[in-house]
Amino acid sequence: MAYDFANVLVFGLMSVVFILGLMGLGSLLRPKLPTPEKSDIYECGEKPIGKAWFNFNPRFYVVALIFVIFEVEIALMLPVALVYKRTVDQGSGGLVFGEVFAFLLILAVGLAWVWVRGDFNWIRKLPDSDGDSGAR
Repeated sequence: MAYDFANVLVFGLMSVVFILGLMGLGSLLRPKLPTPEKSDIYECGEKPIGKAWFNFNPRFYVVALIFVIFEVEIALMLPVALVYKRTVDQGSGGLVFGEVFAFLLILAVGLAWVWVRGDFNWIRKLPDSDGDSGAR
């Protein structure tokens, strides 16, 4: 058993030595010709304009998180869909269907909550201090 751990340790050390060796060799062989053009920020062929720090609308993040949640849902449903016929043949198809239905129901409740909360509306109406609701 100690021999197995020693193999893993040797493999790990050799990989670190290999990576550091190649990085050192690369730093010795590559040309070092710095110019102002090479030091300039490059983004899609456009010259940078303005400041790099600005605020995004928080709704970008909410919509991105909702997208990620439903992408994970698809990734979790695919293996179940691939083996569902086999589970039906083994007699436990009802249990698998119930688990999948509960999973989708939880996601549907979350989607309804986000929808009712108004996070899908890009232009939201915020209440004024006097109670009147106006678009901002």
